[in-house]
Amino acid sequence: MCGILGILPSADAALFDSALDTLVHRGPDDRGLWEAEGQICLGHRRLSILDLSAEGHQPMVSASGRFVIVFNGEIYNFLEIREKLEAKGCQFRSQSDTEVLLQAFEQWGEKCLDCLNGMWALAIWDRHEQQLFLARDRFGKKPLFYAFTPAGFVFASEMKAIYPFLPEVKPSADFSWMAKNLMDYEATQKCLVDGIQRFPAGHLGHFRKGRLSLHRYWTTLDHLPEIPASYADQVEQFRALFLDACRLRMRSDVPIGTALSGGLDSSSTLAAMAHIDRTSPGMRVSSDWRHAFVAAFPGLSLDESDFARQVVEHLGIDATFVTVDPTRDLDKLEDALYLFEELYLTSPVPMMQLYRSVRDRGVRVTLDGHGADELLSGYGSSVLEALPEAGIWPGRIGTILATHRNYFPANTFQPERETQAWLVYARFMARRFAKKLLRRGMAAQDSAHPRFSELGSFNRHLYRLTHETVLPTLLRNYDRYAMASGTEIRMPFLDYRLVCYAMALPWESKVRFGLSKAVLRDAMAPFLPPAVVQRPFKIGFNTPIVEWLRGPWKQFILDHLHSRGFRECSLINPVEVASQVQRAMDCDPPSFQLAEKAWTIMTPYFWERSLKRRGSA
Repeated sequence: MCGILGILPSADAALFDSALDTLVHRGPDDRGLWEAEGQICLGHRRLSILDLSAEGHQPMVSASGRFVIVFNGEIYNFLEIREKLEAKGCQFRSQSDTEVLLQAFEQWGEKCLDCLNGMWALAIWDRHEQQLFLARDRFGKKPLFYAFTPAGFVFASEMKAIYPFLPEVKPSADFSWMAKNLMDYEATQKCLVDGIQRFPAGHLGHFRKGRLSLHRYWTTLDHLPEIPASYADQVEQFRALFLDACRLRMRSDVPIGTALSGGLDSSSTLAAMAHIDRTSPGMRVSSDWRHAFVAAFPGLSLDESDFARQVVEHLGIDATFVTVDPTRDLDKLEDALYLFEELYLTSPVPMMQLYRSVRDRGVRVTLDGHGADELLSGYGSSVLEALPEAGIWPGRIGTILATHRNYFPANTFQPERETQAWLVYARFMARRFAKKLLRRGMAAQDSAHPRFSELGSFNRHLYRLTHETVLPTLLRNYDRYAMASGTEIRMPFLDYRLVCYAMALPWESKVRFGLSKAVLRDAMAPFLPPAVVQRPFKIGFNTPIVEWLRGPWKQFILDHLHSRGFRECSLINPVEVASQVQRAMDCDPPSFQLAEKAWTIMTPYFWERSLKRRGSA
């Protein structure tokens, strides 16, 4: 897990050095440069996770001398790949996954991507062919940007490393569209900064003689497996895949932990780690994994500390409860947004504070529960997308509506709620038949694929969440939250085998008996407290923006609303934004929706300030 930078042809040394060091937060442990005069310059900032010795230094040159790699990410199954390569006569000088990746490329070329289980953004220079190979992992867990600049073709892990090579750092012409479609743009090549493009997930590329050609090497729809007929067998297979995904991600030469919310997904991850440690001696996983970190919001509705405490007590693990301080580093909000680089519905402050605490306590890697909500329907409105597949069967319809009701803590199975539930059903189906629902949002990029229609309406909806809207955005966010402090997040639910399996499961295996994510609940029930397994609703890890806007952030925000810079900001309508923010502050009773909207439309102002202050640094 690191930061990479490259330019073709090679750049001014001082300029390149300065650009590389904008990524120091991603790789605080080491830095490296490799240059072929007049051809290419490669740079690397290292976060040491596997093989902490100098043998893992990058850029790394292959034993033959032909290939040079810079790599950001982790290959979790590197030991299995190494065994295959050693059987072919390959020899290794390090214990790193980088060297395994490099030798795999030398043996199999770009086809080596097919055998990788991990996350990556990589660049490999072929000294013989004078060609650059680029690739990004299947789901875009690791970022990669590129730009054609007056200095040459530049690629980097973050946009800020490209800024020094641009003639001007300014917002994109598409900025307004992206600011209004916060959950849509991450899956495109559009970027907030003019002249920079996002290298797409699941793609590889070749740069030669001034041209970049892109090719998509991964589509989940091409890899959907056969699913066991019985639900019991489906649960058993899901459990086996999830445990193996966790086992692979427990490989580390540094302490690892978990960001624990107390919800089903992160709790399942921690419980799986405990089970693996207890039942799999000699499996070459980290023995230093008993570190659970819980973001606490005492007295607020977002606080899930009690659920997290039940989990760690059940597993016999100590936890660190990190009380999120809204006033801590408030004057450095623009620095946080500079590190974050993007726009989102909520402030990055709580998440960055959590992962800073993780790093401060000597843990560099966390296994977190991201991805399960999108794969298995963890959002309240998502379960309604199964209604068209329920037909006219009252029992099936009732299961879906009950699951939808149970998602919201205020709703219950009380009889008086039944009329309301059936009205939800009637409205939903009316919109469905009128084809209004299908016109919302982006069209699926894979909608023409022959297997897309086989998924059914429910899984088609989850496919879009996973590949095109919500999950790509969250993967980007959590990469920035954690890497701002040099911390790596691994995501077992995003093991490509588990993604394919989940996408092939029928809706009845995800929505059962009034609960969503049924297959996960039943798979992990032997390892977790019943209160967590049967908990029907989720709170989610968000900023308590409504309380902060009306309390500890109020004066800070008002000072900005009355500033000259706010009135002159080119990315917002200052009068409208000020009105919306004031409305959110004064609303009685407080409204999370109004507060979230206020933050969303105000953020471009802070983003622009961060760009002006740091963009040319």
